[in-house]
Amino acid sequence: MFKIGEFSRLAQLSVSALRYYADRGLLPPAHIDTFSGYRYYSIDQLPRLYRILALRDLGLSLEQIVQVLENDLSAEQIRGMLRLKQAELQQQLAEEQARLKRVSAYLRRIEQEDLMSGYDVVIKEVPAQLVAGIRQIVPSYGEMGPLYGELYAHLGRHGAGGMNGAVYYDEEYKEHNPDVAAVVFVPEPVPATERIKVYELPACTVASLVHHGSPDGYSDAYGALMSWIAGSGYRICGPNRELYLRWEDDPNQNVTEIQFPVTR
Repeated sequence: MFKIGEFSRLAQLSVSALRYYADRGLLPPAHIDTFSGYRYYSIDQLPRLYRILALRDLGLSLEQIVQVLENDLSAEQIRGMLRLKQAELQQQLAEEQARLKRVSAYLRRIEQEDLMSGYDVVIKEVPAQLVAGIRQIVPSYGEMGPLYGELYAHLGRHGAGGMNGAVYYDEEYKEHNPDVAAVVFVPEPVPATERIKVYELPACTVASLVHHGSPDGYSDAYGALMSWIAGSGYRICGPNRELYLRWEDDPNQNVTEIQFPVTR
């Protein structure tokens, strides 16, 4: 029999780790002295300890290790557990590879001395959002104003209203006749009309940046966002959106969030 300190040296594992495994029921001491409280371990416990350490190295949780050691799992059950862990690790690896690409892109910005003047892009989850909207082909992007006037007039009659935005359905920039939707975010359903539809923008993962200033600067913002997406391991998977977070008489005070639904 070995005292806990001796067993710790033999197993090359800290005393605190041995106590932790004992407290979790994974590796209780072979004997505890009634009078001194000293913990003693047997050489026969080494194979079980090494099995615990091997499973921990594979990334299994202590709860999963208990299942493997105590519940006499079949080979197929253990195989299934490890396959789930394999899929989880592959997902983590993909996420870290994408993070590495983003770090590389940020470093390039620093090297080009463009860090402060550039845009910061974030990936975030956007929940489903209820909107009232009018989808229409308009002569140009700058001629969507009447659609918002129509929307707010309708919503005002029902005591509703909120922040507005736009959804762009063309796969590329179009100088003429773009397919767009003017939308107003509403907290609860309102009556629809033949032209004004009330529906949910679907939940999605988006690459997003915030543009401060006039729409005249949108081209730079879009260029930065598209470049970031292309260099960060993502691809666009849906119509892009603009959210007009602040819209002032002085366009230099405007704040717009631009979003592209993306997937890896």
